[in-house]
Amino acid sequence: MIVGLTGGIATGKSTVSALFRKLGAHIIDFDELAHMVIEPGRPAWREIIRQFGPAVLNPDQTVDRQKLGRIVFNHPDRLTGLNRIVHPAVFAADREITAGILEKEPRALIIKDVPLLTETAAREMVEKVIVVYASPEVQMQRMLGRGFNREEAQKRIDAQDPLSEKLKFADYVVYNDGSLEETERQVKEIYGRLQADAGRKA
Repeated sequence: MIVGLTGGIATGKSTVSALFRKLGAHIIDFDELAHMVIEPGRPAWREIIRQFGPAVLNPDQTVDRQKLGRIVFNHPDRLTGLNRIVHPAVFAADREITAGILEKEPRALIIKDVPLLTETAAREMVEKVIVVYASPEVQMQRMLGRGFNREEAQKRIDAQDPLSEKLKFADYVVYNDGSLEETERQVKEIYGRLQADAGRKA
């Protein structure tokens, strides 16, 4: 079974995906794939330099993600352009990894951690959707804790669909404002239900 995991920025998707991994799910993290496809020398890396210039590179030739982020989050049209470079490469990498897992384990539970799941064609690749929810106040506090100022944080939050929109696609919701223990309890319950669904499907 292939499941999508999504939520807004700073809702705690990484924590939730780590808990699912601990229980035995295969995790494909689209943020990690996005890092991989823009490594120096790769086609997406070359296209980013062509469109944004060499000023977005670090001295070691890797993309300075903070500098690139400041550019695209201040200019929505440039964010669209960046997504057109990165998304196809990420989807291609995901297809390759998914095929490799299913070849070895045809009945695997694969959870794809996709920040923009509901905003992109990625939602067509999954059978169930889990949304990680946190209140706007908690999102902001977490962003400030990461070193963003309030304006930068709000721009990044606003760049994604509101959580209220993401919830419309949810088969399961993890409410992640509380303790780690409460989050873990919810994850274990959902994992059990997904395993049951996969068993019925098989």
